[in-house]
Amino acid sequence: MELLSSTKVSGGWLKRYRHESLSVKGDMVFAIFLPAQAESENVPVLYWLSGLTCTDENFSQKAGAFKKAAELGLAIVMPDTSPRGTDYPAEHESYDFGSGAGFYVNATVVPYSNTYHMYDYVVKELPTLVEEHFPVTDKRSISGHSMGGHGALICALKNPGRYQSVSAFAPITNPTQCPWGEKAFTGYLGDDREAWKAWDTCELIAISQERLPLLVDQGEADNFLEEQLKPEALEQACEKAGHELTLRRQSGYDHSYFFISSFIDDHLVHHAKALGL
Repeated sequence: MELLSSTKVSGGWLKRYRHESLSVKGDMVFAIFLPAQAESENVPVLYWLSGLTCTDENFSQKAGAFKKAAELGLAIVMPDTSPRGTDYPAEHESYDFGSGAGFYVNATVVPYSNTYHMYDYVVKELPTLVEEHFPVTDKRSISGHSMGGHGALICALKNPGRYQSVSAFAPITNPTQCPWGEKAFTGYLGDDREAWKAWDTCELIAISQERLPLLVDQGEADNFLEEQLKPEALEQACEKAGHELTLRRQSGYDHSYFFISSFIDDHLVHHAKALGL
């Protein structure tokens, strides 16, 4: 691994690294916040998955999460949102597909299937790397925003016992039924809509063995609320399956990091309790 930067914040350290990834067959960048407690003991980890167009830096610069994470003794790992440096058809033509828009799936359509394995990277490769090289435990939680909220929910639902808790901000809850998801899944997974269901939270709720309570915050002034995010679909799926869901509709809030920064402390406390802090 190559250390790119190291910045002291809230008594701990925010470090950025570049490393060679087997999952995406190229270099990946991630950031990790280590609270002061990590200097004397191993601490649990929250994995944060960011949304469309984001890198590892959006959350660290805008969410205002490190003060509360430092108080709780919680590390936060922030990966990038897609492979970088490839030059596939259509990869750089729009914000909602390709670079910056990996959707946390394992692509099956050539050429994206060569490198777009963000699910494997987030669930398997990155935690293995982090737990080998940093003073952290193997207790993990996961959260994210928008595309990353979708990623957090599916990663938890598809891996019973791997995470202690899960939450999301304005997640794409039903990607098989919205324009963002339909575009991404067609490009990464092909035209078989049945195959898409393995990457859709609302579909997974019905069959998943993982029963972690879901904490979701959704801004009511979000421009993407009705067309893309569809929180009511998540409500219906959870009600039908008897899956515990806390969906908090926040009046006046939009899709931005102003929204995330307003409620991130609640999510960190939620995860800290589940992680035994």
